[in-house]
Formats: sequence, structure tokens, C-alpha cells
Amino acid sequence: MSPKTLTRMDLSEAVFQEVGLSRNESAQLVESVLEHMSNALVNGETVKISSFGTFGVRDKAARVGRNPKTGEEVPIHPRRVLTFRPSHLMKERVAAGNKK
Repeated sequence: MSPKTLTRMDLSEAVFQEVGLSRNESAQLVESVLEHMSNALVNGETVKISSFGTFGVRDKAARVGRNPKTGEEVPIHPRRVLTFRPSHLMKERVAAGNKK
């Protein structure tokens, strides 16, 4: 069994089925929500979705890394990274799914 990937189209189809908007309106709604979330994260805000998890941005400082093959030290520049912390309810749902 190969794992399936949930896509934007799948999300808009689910909105279409559940809410009853047209397919076009459903796609626009999904795009709008994702755009809103992206903009908030770009601005350094935290995005919290109750019973799902929290998305955030973290600033990582510059550091010295090492090439494992050559042992050569390489500078790693400071950067911003996206983080996700699942809620305890999401963790429980995923864990319960593993027991099937």
C-alpha cells in the first residue's frame, strides 16, 4: 500500500462535498486560507489551529557545520525555519491510527 498525498485539490473537493459550495468557490476558499496562513508566517506570526497544531517560524543562528565526508568545516548562515507542533489530540489520533 503506497501512502497517499493530500493535495490542494483534495482539500477543495472535501470543502465542495461537506459545505456545498461550488467547486470553484471551494478552491478559492482553500487558496484564501492557505494564503492567509502563509502571510501570517512570513510576518513572523504563529498560526494555531485548535485540535490540529501550531505552525511557527524560528530564527536559527549562524554556526559552523562539518562536511561528514571530508571533515571540512563549513559556515552555516543564519536562517528562518518553519516549525510545526502537533496538538496532543492530533498526536493521539495518529498514534491510534498506527495500531490498526
